[in-house]
Amino acid sequence: MTTEHKDPSRLRRAITGPLLFAFILGDVLGAGIYALMGVLSAEVGGMLWAPLLVALLLALLTAGSYAELVTKYPRAGGASVFAERAFHSRIVSFLVGFSMMAAGVVSAAGLALAFAGEYLQTFFELPAIPVAMIFLVIVGALNARGIRESMGANLVMTAIELSGLVIVIVVVSVFVAGGGGDISRVTEVPEDTAVGFAVLGGAIIAYYSFVGFETSANIIEEVKEPSKVYPKALFASLITAGVVYVLVGLASSIALPAEELQESSGPLLAVVEATGVAIPSWLFSLIALIAVANGALLTMIMASRLAYGMAEQRLLPGALSRVLPRRKTPWVAILTTTLVAMLLTLVGDLATLAETVVLLLLFVFMSANVSVLVLRRDRVDHDHFRVWTFVPVLGIASCIVLLTQQRPLVWLFGAILLAVGVVLYLLAQWGRRHEKDSDAVSKPHAAEEDQPTR
Repeated sequence: MTTEHKDPSRLRRAITGPLLFAFILGDVLGAGIYALMGVLSAEVGGMLWAPLLVALLLALLTAGSYAELVTKYPRAGGASVFAERAFHSRIVSFLVGFSMMAAGVVSAAGLALAFAGEYLQTFFELPAIPVAMIFLVIVGALNARGIRESMGANLVMTAIELSGLVIVIVVVSVFVAGGGGDISRVTEVPEDTAVGFAVLGGAIIAYYSFVGFETSANIIEEVKEPSKVYPKALFASLITAGVVYVLVGLASSIALPAEELQESSGPLLAVVEATGVAIPSWLFSLIALIAVANGALLTMIMASRLAYGMAEQRLLPGALSRVLPRRKTPWVAILTTTLVAMLLTLVGDLATLAETVVLLLLFVFMSANVSVLVLRRDRVDHDHFRVWTFVPVLGIASCIVLLTQQRPLVWLFGAILLAVGVVLYLLAQWGRRHEKDSDAVSKPHAAEEDQPTR
């Protein structure tokens, strides 16, 4: 039995274990945590740590399924590849892949608008939408330059955004050591609210801060020794993010009461200011900008690689699988996803877009968890990670619970996006049939021309 998948990839394997760990950690940390505490405190009061811990456990369930599937089938395309193998349906495979890609592109558009919003206004007064579009062009250029260059940029930006969260933890620790804060707040919940319901409601919000790990499945063809490296990097990055989140939640509730956290649009900055430590406001704005930029870069890497993988599966036009000869990056997929994200910046309703991202990803996660169970009878000729059977079963249950909490407007918007996906799929299939018919007509003529004359 071989220890690694032998199928050749046209993409350069340049991602090591540490780079993959940084990639996943940077995508999971993202910018959400910098605004999450205020919204979360409305649900759970001072028990900010509890829903973050529950959300981590829910995310680890689906991550276990991804670890098995990605190491078993190390191909770009992620959940779309898994769905096609499990359900033997091109339309199901397409919809799973399209949901993932749509979530990525919508998320990137939202992050671009966030980059051009209040954080940037701290430094410059510029129109948001043009800045967002220019920002996406820069992200696309870095993406096209090469995966190693993108990973190097991610490594630096992840370190910076992580340092911002560490600053919060450290200054509150100093604050508490000096007799400040109120530790008793970490067990307080809103009046007339059951603890269990409060924590579940908060976990649904906190779950958004853990999505992002799934994007790593779409760069697996560029990872060195994926079967050995991927599970370690995946679980280590999620657990690292979870520990940091829980500590930030504890620090936030100790430093400020829930009412004050809810009133702040920049809750972590308010936490730092409450400690009296002299850290300038522009510093946190800069860190938040870097966090947003990093999230957008990683999301667009995922979307472009997924488009490339689906084109390789012939679920999308073949042009999307074109690769730059020297850079070995899928340039047509990068260009297309960047242009779509630029157009989506015109939508403007960030709240609905963000919730739609979660809705679409929950369908992807549901498919991945089911695929693990269906594909257990499929054997491959290389070693791979295997998760306990109860893990994907619980993963399916967690997705169902989270889906029941989505707003009707979000369901409508998600349905519209999926309807667009169905139309694109049908058009792609029509194009394939038309191409086959054209080939069938041309071949007899070519055969006649090849006949020797008498």
